[in-house]
Amino acid sequence: MPLPLLKRIVLACLLAALTGVGAVIAIPIGPVPIVLTNLFVLLAGLLLGSRWAMAAMGLYLLVGALGFPVFAGAGGGMAHLIGPTGGYLFGFVVAGGLTGLIAETGNKRLTAQVIAVLLGSLAIYAIGVPWLKMATQMSWVKAIAVGALPFLPGDVVKAVAALSLARALKPILERQLGPAAA
Repeated sequence: MPLPLLKRIVLACLLAALTGVGAVIAIPIGPVPIVLTNLFVLLAGLLLGSRWAMAAMGLYLLVGALGFPVFAGAGGGMAHLIGPTGGYLFGFVVAGGLTGLIAETGNKRLTAQVIAVLLGSLAIYAIGVPWLKMATQMSWVKAIAVGALPFLPGDVVKAVAALSLARALKPILERQLGPAAA
């Protein structure tokens, strides 16, 4: 296996693990807790690009589905994937891929990266809120009120943190893996 490929695999595994660590630190405020996972989902997209970010988030879901405690509140197992927060979990795969795709095509421009994290965050909600509504039989207004609105200010902070980290780490990764790494 070529060394740059191995390094990319290791980096994808690292971001999957960090996503799990970010989920364990949870503040319960209702059916959807506040966690740091979004930060690492967005960071994966910005650093790994679309394919590798999706692979990292897919690995995260697989590890959680197998029962390892990597979901919010140190949860694991298939029940989390089909429960009220399952849509957010599947949204991580889409968000990582979308963030990575936009960041890849944006040629390192800050504007493209900002759009990438905003649309990546929106993708999580676009899948998570309807899933929450269906899983709990809530109205749309209530699903948005409990499944999106309380998290928006924190998600802005997480998006800024992901952008800052990515801009600091990107040159290091490019030296290690080449320009296609970030």
